[in-house]
Amino acid sequence: MPEKQTAGRELLGGFAPKFAELNDDVLFGEVWAREKELSPRDRSMITVSSLIAGGNLSN
Repeated sequence: MPEKQTAGRELLGGFAPKFAELNDDVLFGEVWAREKELSPRDRSMITVSSLIAGGNLSN
């Protein structure tokens, strides 16, 4: 099966291939896709709320 090409692999694959793999496959593949625990909508709301609470506002 060919390796899935993602933004992480496109941007970091040549420089840090293991980091790109972990970022794409583990974080956004296995962890983010868990829908039993939280729906994607709820997970996104928690992520945005956490960023705002931490002072990470974009102007």
